[in-house]
Amino acid sequence: MKLTLSGHEDRYAVEQLQMALFSTEESGEALSALHRGKVWLTATAKITLNGKTATASRRLRTAKETVRLRRQILQQSYYLAAVQLLGKPSAWGALAGVRPTKISTRHLLEGGTPKSAQKLLGQVYYVSPSRRKLAVDCSVSTVNAMQLLEINDISLYVGIPFCPTRCSYCSFVSRTIGQQTQLLEPYLQALLEEIKVTGRLLENSGRKVRTIYIGGGTPTTLSTQQMITLLDAIRESFDLSRCIEFTVEGGRPDTLDREKLEAIRAHGADRMSINPQSMVDSVLAACKRPHTAEKVVQAYHWAVDAGFKAINMDLIAGLPTDNYDGFCYSLDAVMALQSANITVHTLALKKGADLFENRQQLSKAEEISRMVDYANRCLPAAGYKPYYLYRQKYMSGSFENVGWSRSGLDCLYNIYMMEEIHTILSLGGGGMNKVNLPDGTLQRFHNPKFPEQYIQMLPQVLREKEQLFQLMKGSI
Repeated sequence: MKLTLSGHEDRYAVEQLQMALFSTEESGEALSALHRGKVWLTATAKITLNGKTATASRRLRTAKETVRLRRQILQQSYYLAAVQLLGKPSAWGALAGVRPTKISTRHLLEGGTPKSAQKLLGQVYYVSPSRRKLAVDCSVSTVNAMQLLEINDISLYVGIPFCPTRCSYCSFVSRTIGQQTQLLEPYLQALLEEIKVTGRLLENSGRKVRTIYIGGGTPTTLSTQQMITLLDAIRESFDLSRCIEFTVEGGRPDTLDREKLEAIRAHGADRMSINPQSMVDSVLAACKRPHTAEKVVQAYHWAVDAGFKAINMDLIAGLPTDNYDGFCYSLDAVMALQSANITVHTLALKKGADLFENRQQLSKAEEISRMVDYANRCLPAAGYKPYYLYRQKYMSGSFENVGWSRSGLDCLYNIYMMEEIHTILSLGGGGMNKVNLPDGTLQRFHNPKFPEQYIQMLPQVLREKEQLFQLMKGSI
């Protein structure tokens, strides 16, 4: 859909909402206009779709204008016009962007209550009752997680951008190596050097590591000995006296065995992620995941036997060939294992994924909605609460990804990273450093995406790490 602006340049705020409400393949036109009078600032939206046109306006006293309030009336007017053409309200109303909980979290931090936060989301942003409760529950977890931090705490992300094979829905930047593992060792050696240098910089800065997350790709593509080498290097280079959470993302059950899980636990990690995505074998095959549901259960029990008490499991609603009954079966099977966390994703179809060109077997939005509703009913009944959520572009039905946890078992790294509460230092290929600066702003610094680039550009990566620490000076 074509979007035209008049009288303002807040394209991102309106465009993100448009992408959430309408398919990118829609051929309509939309106008978002802003008129500044002596007393009133008036936002007007006009949308034409399938021969029908809808308009709506919202206004704000010019004396009260801020960037946030201006964007608010622009989004309100666009949503109120759009909903006339959609025929039914959108669950997230006029909220756009990947972090809908930011508004409710800010409200709580400013002295609001969960009840008043829900009221704000409903009256100002037209969020549905179920979604505003979901957001506020996650915001409560965010506020609790913030109370565990001191001003000089940071979190650490270590990226292993390799996978044995590529799943059909995946668009992440990672190397699919199959049996060709020759790139793993030079990559690991480069990563060990970055760990060593960053450890020295961190020690000199006076900052402490609060949580660690080894992600990917599939980190357990590394051999058992390579994983031991990595974990030992982290413990040798960083002061972990304040570290309260150390996660390794196993991800693919076909990369796990009893020996590797025991080694990971023995060398310091206390959280593990084992992600089935589905517990229906035909769906796994359609997604090009070379493991069975039985292998998921076996890997889970190995992890429990190894001593992991906090295990996350991911599911995706809307996978190819899946349906409502299949998703419900998968969720029931995962809940029966009583894992600490269950993360329910909604399929986000991105151009980098093989599935983007073969979309015929995907569930319709209405069926995905039933899947998500089932999860939102059953997980609380089984003792889980929502603790973090985010949305993505191109997500089926414009839903959300939600992390659920049993009491006291939130994955703190997920909250700190998603809500951008404090600095996240990223090591390895594809990592993103999120640095909270002394003036309250956030800056992002990217490591090279591909393993080959990371290895070749390691000297530049190390120089940028030193510059990053210079930027952080004065924020303690």
